[in-house]
Amino acid sequence: MGRNIVSLEQVIFVLLCTLGVGMCRGACAEVDSDTEAVAGKGFKLGCISCKRRSEVEGSATVDWFFRSKGQKDFEHIYNYDEEGSIKSFQFEDRLDWFGSRQSNDIQDASIFLTNVTFNDSGTYRCRVNRLLTYEFYEYQTKIFKEVNLTVVGKATRGTASIVSEVMMYVAIIGLQVWLLIEMIYCYRKISAAGEEALREAANAEYLALASESKDNCAGVQVGD
Repeated sequence: MGRNIVSLEQVIFVLLCTLGVGMCRGACAEVDSDTEAVAGKGFKLGCISCKRRSEVEGSATVDWFFRSKGQKDFEHIYNYDEEGSIKSFQFEDRLDWFGSRQSNDIQDASIFLTNVTFNDSGTYRCRVNRLLTYEFYEYQTKIFKEVNLTVVGKATRGTASIVSEVMMYVAIIGLQVWLLIEMIYCYRKISAAGEEALREAANAEYLALASESKDNCAGVQVGD
């Protein structure tokens, strides 16, 4: 199955989320769908729409549309509102929900297409209908994402896929080196701070002993 080119920013974003960095917005990352399916196999049509305000309650429904090559208009093929419903005879018994479950606020709106055929090539449009509930009002948004699917007879791995994978490994190695450098820097800084603290403690102890010795000497009377 083909792969999209993964940008360096996407790789770093996912790695930072894995490391627990706060920028990943509740572990939701909007990764693009694959775009090449193999005839006779299954294929995931990816659609992720992260909610930007996690503290706001919300609910969502999902609609999928399809436009085959040469057609002008999109056809409604799937709806998900607590449960899935196939709307197109072409995809009857071949579409299953593959997104968020046990949550009314859907962020992963992906579906799974079984037994892919060459007639499934074309443009798929995902529409996430989200209702945000604020204290005094409600706000409705619609987010659209498209997947341009190509169906092939055999899985291929082009130059773009190879370059993408190389970039991913380079980014991983680069981040590991960066983390190692940061650890060494922090260790040296802590060690230097510890040595400085020990020197200050030793100086303070020496001054205290010197002061005590001076006081003792001042109390001794020298006879003629």
